[in-house]
Amino acid sequence: MEIEATPLSPQQQAYNDGGGSDQRAGAGTGAKPLYRNPVVVVNFLLMAVGTVCGPLLFRAYFLHGGTRKWLTCLLQTAAWPLLLPPLCVSFFSRRRRQREESATEAAPLSLMSGRLLAATVAIGLVIGIIDFLYAYGLAYLPVSTSSILVSTQLAFTAVFALVVVRHRFTAFSVNAVVLLVVGAAMLGLNGGGDRPAGVSRAQYYAGFAMTLGSAALYGLVLPLMELSQAQHAARAGAAVTYTLVLEIQMVIGITATAFRAVGMLVNREFHTMMDAVILRGPKEYLMNLVQEIPDEARRFDLGEAGYYFMLVSSATAFQCFFIGTIGAIFYGSALLAGVIMTLLISVTEVFAVIFFHEPFNGTKGVALAISIWGFISYFYGEIRTNEQQSNTSTDKEHLDP
Repeated sequence: MEIEATPLSPQQQAYNDGGGSDQRAGAGTGAKPLYRNPVVVVNFLLMAVGTVCGPLLFRAYFLHGGTRKWLTCLLQTAAWPLLLPPLCVSFFSRRRRQREESATEAAPLSLMSGRLLAATVAIGLVIGIIDFLYAYGLAYLPVSTSSILVSTQLAFTAVFALVVVRHRFTAFSVNAVVLLVVGAAMLGLNGGGDRPAGVSRAQYYAGFAMTLGSAALYGLVLPLMELSQAQHAARAGAAVTYTLVLEIQMVIGITATAFRAVGMLVNREFHTMMDAVILRGPKEYLMNLVQEIPDEARRFDLGEAGYYFMLVSSATAFQCFFIGTIGAIFYGSALLAGVIMTLLISVTEVFAVIFFHEPFNGTKGVALAISIWGFISYFYGEIRTNEQQSNTSTDKEHLDP
């Protein structure tokens, strides 16, 4: 399995050239379009699976008797060990190649520098906070409302991309940002109209605010990921490989999972375990730790098998989402990742209405239409910008002697 040799991504090329991320690598040079790269297609498919299936599975968990918000947070990155097999294959491939070339230095176990590792750990901690806010919001909001709120991350991504990686704004980008913010505001004015049964108005508004907060933070994290990759490429003087991208995702997963595990104990979600540590010692603590999840599984509406299937499939879906997202940033940009996520929101909306029979009133429909309009505006603007850059590059080649 060879996943080392990959071309410079747009943001890496831009930083190596000394410019901002608005410069497009390969514009006008005959670079292969993204949709013709099989690895890119796989990453986009992984994003689709995670973006659509993850929220639906989590909502099903809460609807059928699940109550543990910190557990759902933990599951969002707990499947990071799935990255170990491809990374191991890549390591042994590097070592075999160096042996064949009679290299004196052994193949490094990791491709990450110390500075990149520190930045990745910090991003992992922020993602841990994001996922707690998201899981809390999803416990009190319908999937359709939560999905539309999450779609506002594109607006935040656009703003932070301008500030962090100097992405160029166009009239179409500004239009998309305004439309998405208006869509979210309409949902706020409609607050409580689609409140699930058993959820108080205070819980509904708390879920609304925390979901919107998670979207804002995620809008910051995406450009930070792009910036860390670009700066590493600029310092190393070479392209970031896809193996390094997987290593970054694994470190993010480990860090975020550890943060949530600590938060689970601090939050005393497993309060009986904490009492056992204080009163009865570590042995009783471990016994309660083992018992809490099976107890909830026995009370789960879909049965124990359905409960464990829900946990495993949720963890796998969100790992697919994170791998696909960081791959989209690697091959494109943070804003591209945000746009793809926004596009997939409409698919999640449809499935939420089909499977959970969630209400879809007129205000929510208008908000969704405005969000889609914002996405189309952005997408059309990007096409126009790329065509103009390509034409400018072609004209310059014709003028050069």
